Amino acid sequence: MKKEDCFYLGKIVKKYSFKGELLAKLDTDQPDLYDDLDAVFIDLRGNLVPFFIESSQLHKSDLLRLNFEDVNSEADADALMKSELYLPLDLLPKLDGDKFYFHEVIGFMIKDKNFGDVGVLKGINDSTAQALFEIDRDGIEILIPMNDEFIDKVDRKNKTIVVNTPEGLIDLYLEE
Repeated sequence: MKKEDCFYLGKIVKKYSFKGELLAKLDTDQPDLYDDLDAVFIDLRGNLVPFFIESSQLHKSDLLRLNFEDVNSEADADALMKSELYLPLDLLPKLDGDKFYFHEVIGFMIKDKNFGDVGVLKGINDSTAQALFEIDRDGIEILIPMNDEFIDKVDRKNKTIVVNTPEGLIDLYLEE
């Protein structure tokens, strides 16, 4: 399994018991969707290794208590500390309407209601306080805040996102 075929589920943050149980902080708004997994992939030194789950249960809202097969001691658990968890993309719940996963809209055309075709979405920067669409317009990078009020429509069939940005925002990037 390659990382490109997976999505980041969360990270192992602490040990729960001396029997090898671990707590993972999940990166999701719906942790209960992942309460009943059979297995996850753990990133061990750049390789995704499958780990089978004997039991799991939600622990304090966004933590998942995991008991893996063959992880039976504190030493086994220590070896997995701070490891990232991944699942295959086909396990992601389908989103509809104007909700989307970041990875699924890369390559979409961004169109602005007033401006017209803005460019191709090449990435999403979510390291800032507000996530930004990173759009390539013939070699010029245009950043548009990923704000619900700006996103008018996500058209999966035509691979297009229609936005309605404040007048002049896009022009700021195009002025010499």
